Amino acid sequence: MAVNVIKEKCKGCSICVKNCPFEAITMENKVAVIGPSCTGCGVCVEKCPFKAIEKTEEAREVKDLSAYKDVWVFAEQRDGVIMPVVFELLGEGKKLAAEVGCKLCAVLCGKDVEGLADQLFEYGADKVYVADHEELATYRTDAYTKVINDAIEAYKPEIVLLGATHIGRDLGPCLAVKANTGLTADCTRLEIDPEDKKIKQTRPAFGGNLMATIVCPNHRPQMSTVRPGVMEKAAFEEGRKGELIRLNVEFKEGDIRTKVLEIVKTMKDSVSLTDADIIVSGGMGLGKAEGFDLLKQLADKLGGIVAASRAAVDAGWIDHAYQVGQTGTTVKPKIYIACGISGAIQHAAGMQNSEQIIAINTNENAPIFEIADYGIVGDLYKVIPAIIEELDK
Repeated sequence: MAVNVIKEKCKGCSICVKNCPFEAITMENKVAVIGPSCTGCGVCVEKCPFKAIEKTEEAREVKDLSAYKDVWVFAEQRDGVIMPVVFELLGEGKKLAAEVGCKLCAVLCGKDVEGLADQLFEYGADKVYVADHEELATYRTDAYTKVINDAIEAYKPEIVLLGATHIGRDLGPCLAVKANTGLTADCTRLEIDPEDKKIKQTRPAFGGNLMATIVCPNHRPQMSTVRPGVMEKAAFEEGRKGELIRLNVEFKEGDIRTKVLEIVKTMKDSVSLTDADIIVSGGMGLGKAEGFDLLKQLADKLGGIVAASRAAVDAGWIDHAYQVGQTGTTVKPKIYIACGISGAIQHAAGMQNSEQIIAINTNENAPIFEIADYGIVGDLYKVIPAIIEELDK
């Protein structure tokens, strides 16, 4: 959509300038000029009394959608270790590929990472595209975007899935722009429409108060980032083999605009909520940051890990790396113990699929009890020490 000024008709009245809701129009030499902040809303077209502004449809690129096939999974790895979300994506990708009737493929980037392809085959990949280059040793947006976009142009996948990790959330939008397609972020559900075989991508919207299902009907590939901990991990088949395809990687001057000077690892690297079998999580009901010391005692006794609600994180009591919920990490542990957590829908979205949920809260009407398998109405500072005492016996 483009908005243009017909200079011969413009009288310099400034009516369009006054009515533009985005302040996108200025006057130059008594002629209206449309600026880059124009959204194409068309208000100026309606308000101009001299019909000096017109809105035209831009020619759309028509893609041959039939040329696109296969489901691709971005096999994110760090320091030679494949991220857990990749195995979840392979599990979900296998289902999608079966319904569409195509191959499941993985795209692996890095330096000296070809050996990881065997692991991807064993978790269900039929093909693995490997981009091995020294410039890919550490993640940089420009480098990974170029390599994967080149592969997309060459092999034309129908669906591309990325984990909604820090890297995936950076890489996904860049790839979508390069490929001139759409991207649905933070998906919690993927399914194939049985009629047209397009992927239906579902994600939380409006603070988790509703679920939006999004389709990409006219562009390819269809792209999604998927929240870690939401999908079932792919089945492992020892010794399974597939087709290895080595990508030709070439960079010219200017392709990569950044240089990694140093990598500083923080405490976040040691926090892996998605892998934990037992999580002891705290909320505002703790009343103070020191309350997490008590939760850690219980977590240590159970062989688990501490987590938190967003409210506790926002209060500065604990690092964001420990946050569970819509704006944090989605988890599916065997046991989730919610201590002093009210159970707002945003938090529930990140833990409601836990196998067993135990809630401790002084408010018997707290929403957390609606999804809990076991509930204890009481003061956590009395309940938890009692549990620890029993565990010590």
